[in-house]
Order: sequence, then structure tokens, then C-alpha cells
Amino acid sequence: MITNLSITAIVENTAGAFEVAGEWGLALWIQADQHRILCDTGQGHTLQQNARLLGIDIASADALVVSHGHSDHTGGIAALMAAGFRGKTYIHPAALLPKYQREKTPPHRAKGIPQASREALLMRASDVVKSSGPVEIAPGILVTGAIPRRNSYEDVPDPFFLDESCTQPDPLVDDQALLIETTRGWTVITGCGHSGLINTLSYAQELTGDSRIAAVVGGLHLFRASAERIQATTENLRNFEVQMLAPCHCTGFHATGALQHDFGSHVVALRAGLTVRICEA
Repeated sequence: MITNLSITAIVENTAGAFEVAGEWGLALWIQADQHRILCDTGQGHTLQQNARLLGIDIASADALVVSHGHSDHTGGIAALMAAGFRGKTYIHPAALLPKYQREKTPPHRAKGIPQASREALLMRASDVVKSSGPVEIAPGILVTGAIPRRNSYEDVPDPFFLDESCTQPDPLVDDQALLIETTRGWTVITGCGHSGLINTLSYAQELTGDSRIAAVVGGLHLFRASAERIQATTENLRNFEVQMLAPCHCTGFHATGALQHDFGSHVVALRAGLTVRICEA
């Protein structure tokens, strides 16, 4: 059980500290007792510069967790490897598939892992752990693997596809979360949360056998969501009695505002350069 847990946004859409740059994407530096974990790497434009400004040695991470295979979360993998990272990488196999985002008019945009990052992973294939299902990184720290989608309001179509002509919808089964057991309960860390926040939290409780959710940190992919879906999410979120919410990246202004309205001081800002502390001994 982790007694000291802090999470710093190295990459996030909006800068929250002097000199740190914002970028559409996410990279979270997680210090869990003696464990150092990097969750995602952003697009790769600001990862190294922001890390240096924050005094974070990204190469010292024990593990890299890839939340899913989109470029705004995997673009910095090549730079991370080049910097000297020697830990394990936890990634769902489907994250390695080609991915595209449909545009209003062709050509549609490649959205998968950039070629340089893909090649960097292949060069370190023996250190890649394919997390189709739950995998333990360390005692009390695990990645979920694929998250079951069991409610109707979160299983909505996105403009993501597996082929360049955008005829094969991408079910994004590679979406996974990172779970960390602390003295206050479990912390759930998402990249984009494509599976849906409620589905993710329900599965976290199923995997851990523990109803206590200390914190939810990361993207919640609600920036395109309807008012009805946002309302259903906030209403059902009450059942989990989450103590801290740090929504960022793809959560969106409307959804973040709704969470702040309903959960008040339980919602904290997490921008590039900022740190949230979940527990301290």
C-alpha cells in the first residue's frame, strides 16, 4: 500500500506554471513511494523541455504506462527511449494498430503511434509488456488492460477508425487505466478515459475488491459529450464517493464546470507544471 503519492502533469493542454509550455496531450509523472512511473508522453513537443524545467528526470522512470495508442499520448516515446529510459513499457496490443481520425473532408488524419515511437518500442521489444488484461507493475500498482463497457450512455461513437478511408470504427479496446492503492483508497489514473469514467471506476472496484476511490486523475474524454451524457456521468459518479477529482486534457470546459458545480472543492486543477498530492505519510 502506497503511503506517499504525488502526480505531476509534465504535458497537458494548458500551462499552469511559469515557462512550462502547454500542448494538446498528456504525460503524468507519478511518484508512488519509491516507484517512479510515467503515464503517457504527450505528442513529444514539450515532454523533455517541461520535464527539465520541473526538475524531473523522465529517463529514471521504472515504468511507462501507455493509456492507449493515440499520437497525443505516444508521440514522446522515441524521445523518452533516446533519453535513456530502461524500464518496462505497459501497453495493450491494440494500441499498436494503425489509427485514424475522420476529418470533414479527406484526407483523414493519422492518429496512431508515430513511426519513430513505434520503432523505438520495437527496438526494446523485450521490455514491452502487453497488457490485454490486468497486469501488476508492483504491489498495489496495476494497469487494468481492456476495460469492459457495460452502460449505454458511455458507449458512444467517436470519429476514430482503424483504416485510412475511415470505414472500420476503432473500438479503442486498448484504452486502459492505472490503479494505485494508497492509505486513503485507490487512485485511478486515466489517459483519455475512452471507455467512460463510470465504466472505468466500476471495473477498478471489480479488480481491486475495494469500494474506496481516493482520487481520479486524468483525461475523461467528455469535451464532445452531450449535456445528457455529462449529467449521467456526474450523477453516477456520486455513487463512488471520490475524494479528489483532477480532470484534465480531453475532459472539456463544460464537463469540468459540471464537475466543479456538483463536487465543489473535491475538484482540483491539474495543468502542465502542477502537482496533486493524493496522500503523504
